[in-house]
Amino acid sequence: MAEGKRLKNSRKAIDAAKKHTVDEGFKLVIASATAKFDESIEVALRLGVDPKQGDQQVRGAIALPNGMGKNVRVVVFAKGPKEAEAKNAGADFVGADDLVAKITGGWLEFDKAIATPDMMATVSKVAKVLGPRGLMPNPKVGTVTMNVGEAVTAEKKGKLDYRVDKAGVVHAMIGKKSMGEAKLKDNFMALMGSVIKAKPSASRGTYLKSITLSSTMGPGIKLDAVALAGTEEK
Repeated sequence: MAEGKRLKNSRKAIDAAKKHTVDEGFKLVIASATAKFDESIEVALRLGVDPKQGDQQVRGAIALPNGMGKNVRVVVFAKGPKEAEAKNAGADFVGADDLVAKITGGWLEFDKAIATPDMMATVSKVAKVLGPRGLMPNPKVGTVTMNVGEAVTAEKKGKLDYRVDKAGVVHAMIGKKSMGEAKLKDNFMALMGSVIKAKPSASRGTYLKSITLSSTMGPGIKLDAVALAGTEEK
């Protein structure tokens, strides 16, 4: 009941129609994250693209400057020297057919999966499990690679993979409340730079339609998308 009351009060304090500056937005999102646990801070970017068109897909990966404020559990599909390389880099579990067997048996205690290219036939055996959960290794975001040591290190530091959904929205977690405004803003600006750079040439008109910040339990806080885009798009 107390949790619901806090959420209700935080919603009252937010003007749902106002578009805030980045500084204002992060002050508000921190203030409205009143749960007893360390809430995640999330961003929703509504883009001016048609995801049904192949030439208007938006996806990418970026190493957030301050990580995500959580321990990222990484598994690697690899054999031989690459298995040792992954373990030395701090992978939580490394394997091949044994890893497939664990996942087939229902084990999913990891946040990211990396594979060497020669292991993709093996990984395909659990594609139906990994795919819907966004865990399938993909060369476009650097999780299918021979440089497994570098990939593991990047994921552990907080590499964010993002992609536009069917509604034209990119959802991304950029950190935890405990990281504070400055670090969260740094992560946010890094994400924005990457998404703007990833604008498809086929996208016409306004690319950044709306930007909403929120914490796990808090209300949505709108940011001024035009200011962040750098230009007034018509």
